Amino acid sequence: MDRFRLMETFVKVAEVGGFSAAARSMRLSKAVVSKYISLLEEQLSVRLFNRTTRQIRLTEEGRDYLQRCKMILADLEEAERSVKDLHGAPSGLLRISAPMSFGIYHLSSAIADFMEMWPKIEIDLDMNDRFVDVLAEGFDLAIRGGKMVDSSLIARRLAPLQSVLCGSAAYFKEYGEPQTPDELVNHNCIGYSYSRSGDNWHFQSAKGDVVVSVKSKIRVNSGDAIRQIVLQGQGIAIIPTFLVGHDLAQGTLIKTMDNYPIKESGLYALYHHNRHLSAKVRVFVDFLAKRYGKKPYWDRNI
Repeated sequence: MDRFRLMETFVKVAEVGGFSAAARSMRLSKAVVSKYISLLEEQLSVRLFNRTTRQIRLTEEGRDYLQRCKMILADLEEAERSVKDLHGAPSGLLRISAPMSFGIYHLSSAIADFMEMWPKIEIDLDMNDRFVDVLAEGFDLAIRGGKMVDSSLIARRLAPLQSVLCGSAAYFKEYGEPQTPDELVNHNCIGYSYSRSGDNWHFQSAKGDVVVSVKSKIRVNSGDAIRQIVLQGQGIAIIPTFLVGHDLAQGTLIKTMDNYPIKESGLYALYHHNRHLSAKVRVFVDFLAKRYGKKPYWDRNI
């Protein structure tokens, strides 16, 4: 029996949660699906499912094997797709993970333009600020900002990322502008829940790096929500310029502590090394790199 067929059947049963549902989806009989799973378990000498009269559940070995099967089948699909793409336009489903705020402000409009150029590609965009395991969760690539530390992924730099400490004119009129990092203890600092440095804010100075621990009265897991809170004069925050570039240009937000800038980071496309030949990934990453570039449009009027 074709091993890949057995693996496909196993993955389908695990995803839909039952033999009957998998049989309907694959247009097979329930008996055939059950036979395939039994053959696979016999070949592996391990039990993949715990079965009862009402439900089936993956065993611990089954959960581990499921992730490996998904990776193997995805690689097989990419190998077939890459060969087909040599003789035609890139096509197929492209699953992308991206931060919520960047996705709303910049990536969604980019995807709309991208689809005009490559209509045979389908997009599944998942916007979430949490950490995602690109490979285990089945994404083709992830868009992320900051310092890249995962050496198991290829990181293609798309653009520089700048962040600024900023507040509204109303807030600074009432509380004054901080001149040094030490003065931040006297201000309402808005924290970002997913920040790797927590409440330690990092600045640069002529004498080197400066780290100050702030007390965040408000902590939020959304950059866009932080922007709204700062716009309403409730505090100051370190915010990426891709979120507040327009506000800074219009003067609705004011950058402060210019003598203590925040170190530039980068915007990256992350993808598994096995995906580097995928035409759909390649054309999308090339498109974003050209669209954003060394001087992204959100920084041009600051």
